[in-house]
Amino acid sequence: MKFIRFKVNGKEKIGTLKHDHIVTELSSTMIDALNAYTTGRFEKTSSTDTSTDMFEKNRTYNLENVKILPPVFPSKIVCVGLNYRDHAKELKMELPDEPVIFLKPSTAVIGHLENILYPPSSNQVDYEAELAVVISREAEKVNKKDAKDFIGGYTILNDVTARDLQRKDVQWTRAKGFDTFAPIGPFIETDLDPNNQNISLRLNGEVKQSSNTANMIFGAEELVEFISSIMTLKEGDVIATGTPPGVGSMKMGDVVEVQVEGIGVLKNFVK
Repeated sequence: MKFIRFKVNGKEKIGTLKHDHIVTELSSTMIDALNAYTTGRFEKTSSTDTSTDMFEKNRTYNLENVKILPPVFPSKIVCVGLNYRDHAKELKMELPDEPVIFLKPSTAVIGHLENILYPPSSNQVDYEAELAVVISREAEKVNKKDAKDFIGGYTILNDVTARDLQRKDVQWTRAKGFDTFAPIGPFIETDLDPNNQNISLRLNGEVKQSSNTANMIFGAEELVEFISSIMTLKEGDVIATGTPPGVGSMKMGDVVEVQVEGIGVLKNFVK
């Protein structure tokens, strides 16, 4: 099921998306809705007429008439570097023995159809298409076999990077952390095999990245295990699982679209 966070008539709301264009409003938070769905309580609730019903009766909207918001605002975004075999081959680099991780701040988050702002201090801003894991339960030292219990669903993230500053700095905080450098969305999909989905990126309509998450070195469950052994993952936190080959630069005026099979398209404008 697809879940969406949106704004209509000046009010922020949560809903489900059906038939790619019908949004049904929920009286819930995103995390509560995800957990209700993943534990089987969602369908039971949706079929009752009690006062605890998660659905706002008869409140539906056409997707074209709402503003899509970032599906979550994480306390942190944990990103994984060099996590595609075909990307490592492209760069002529050996496969890592364990995930290489870094952080993006929550202040970098923007949503679908919003603007990526080109920082004056950079002359090379790159796109990186990524599948993102949304954590729905606090996760600390989680075993790989139990990782699915802590995953609410999956969305799309563009790990925007000031590449010239990344090369200049010893660490990557500045290059990865500018405001607007973490477009996320447009939906969270709960029913998805994260380890076998086509992923691609188009720049001004031209395909620049194209791969499948089956090429990931470390799968979603492995990443939850590894990262939660280092830091506690909070509800709403996001894991960006790495990017396939074909990373390149954007310039002001460009339109960038990241597509993940089963989720949809995350579209942003470079300003």
